[in-house]
Amino acid sequence: MLHYAIVFLVVALIAGFLGFVGIAGLAAEIAKILFVLFLILFIITLVIGRRPPV
Repeated sequence: MLHYAIVFLVVALIAGFLGFVGIAGLAAEIAKILFVLFLILFIITLVIGRRPPV
């Protein structure tokens, strides 16, 4: 998932550099959403992994 966030970030940067503002904004928003989702899943995984075995 972090891979997809980085890909959309690169697409946003390239589109912004070339002047495609609408596409750049959309790709940047998707990258932000995917990055936040990645962080949430990462934190959940850390918390679940830290529990003592039953």
